Amino acid sequence: MPRLASYYIPGLYVEDHSCRVPLDWTGKEPGQSVDGASISLFYRVLCSPEHVHDDLPLLVFLQGGPGGAGPRPMNPSSEGWIAEASKHFRVVLPDQRGTGRSSPVGAATMSVFHKGREGADYLKHFLADSIVRDFEHLRRSSFAGRKWTTLGQSYGGFLTLSYLSLYPEGIDAAFTTGGIPHIPASATEVYEHTFPRMRAKTQEFYARYPQDEARVAAVSDILAAGDVRLENGDPLSVEAFQTLGSNFGMKPSFETMHWLLDTAFRDGDGSLPGSGAGDMHLGEDFLNAVMTRLHSKPLYWPLQEFIYADGEIEPIRWAAQRVRDEDPSFSTSARPLLFTGEAIFPWMFEQQGQLRPFKAALDVLMEESHWNRIYDTGQLARNDVPLQSAVYYDDMYVDSGMQLDTLSRVGNAHAWVTNGYEHDGVHGDAVFRTLFEQARDRGDLEAVFS
Repeated sequence: MPRLASYYIPGLYVEDHSCRVPLDWTGKEPGQSVDGASISLFYRVLCSPEHVHDDLPLLVFLQGGPGGAGPRPMNPSSEGWIAEASKHFRVVLPDQRGTGRSSPVGAATMSVFHKGREGADYLKHFLADSIVRDFEHLRRSSFAGRKWTTLGQSYGGFLTLSYLSLYPEGIDAAFTTGGIPHIPASATEVYEHTFPRMRAKTQEFYARYPQDEARVAAVSDILAAGDVRLENGDPLSVEAFQTLGSNFGMKPSFETMHWLLDTAFRDGDGSLPGSGAGDMHLGEDFLNAVMTRLHSKPLYWPLQEFIYADGEIEPIRWAAQRVRDEDPSFSTSARPLLFTGEAIFPWMFEQQGQLRPFKAALDVLMEESHWNRIYDTGQLARNDVPLQSAVYYDDMYVDSGMQLDTLSRVGNAHAWVTNGYEHDGVHGDAVFRTLFEQARDRGDLEAVFS
């Protein structure tokens, strides 16, 4: 495809590209001409400046999410894995459909649908089966069908197993970090495992910063007692405040939360007031920071539970809310207040302006029982593409035991189990290097570099 732009950032040469892909892949095959309704697929290609004219193998990054755009590196070290990967590969960074510069989907997009069924049908085009076909189309049409290596972070690991199910012939080798789904998939099962870890992470936070337990309680009392509004007009409820724990499985999330709470109160020197909630006032900087945290990645929350939908299933029906309702320790009135992480709840689509246009579609999708297949268990059992996975033992989001159970049923799969990193470990400089060296030393990269 023609280059949209080419330029250098510190330590990297960058090319911007875009191609068209079908909105609906039904009856279509990747690599063929695109007819009918289509959307943009934007991608960048990176390499080290010294390799601009070299014929390097390709590595495509499968971004986490769902609903997450590809990284925008500042330099090779700002995304630690790029520093290592760019030594060996030409790196392809797609924006998954609906994100970044790939026909992004947000509140304005969903506002045009007047019926929930129409919006639901549209959103179903932004899940793994379509994303993987986009990437395979990109490989065939823009890279002359050349095989590539995949690196899947978090949800990108889900995409990896879908890719290995649907188009294994396109991949020379695969890496995943913190992202092997349990197969068969079940959103309810996932949250039954993750809510206890949310509790443990909150307790760990309070143990590290014990003074913040009282500050969190005081903020919650203020929110429960009055009509607190963010600058955009959205209400700030206790439930919404609890969702700020969504990053507790990453670093340095505890410190980020601690310093956020440091500005919670606006009066005097910001110390915790000693009187009742009626005498307390939340600081403007605190409320603005909370609003920024709550209102990002508009496609991430609507798709969250549907990444577990595979084929014919029982309706999901707000799995996280159902599991939460069975555990009174997550009540808004419980003390110490527990934070939640990477879980969606029905009230979010009523309280938050950017999510309200998704509500009618979500109500339909939560009752949906028919979904496209994203995993082929027979093909995964027969898999011969080398798969090297980093499994984080204490991962808050993707249960390590469930990851290992799946990997035990995938052919040619190897796991590196470690408690040395959180869910975002790939953003440092060691995780990908370790996986790469393990695969290389095992001989699993011969096809890549032959």
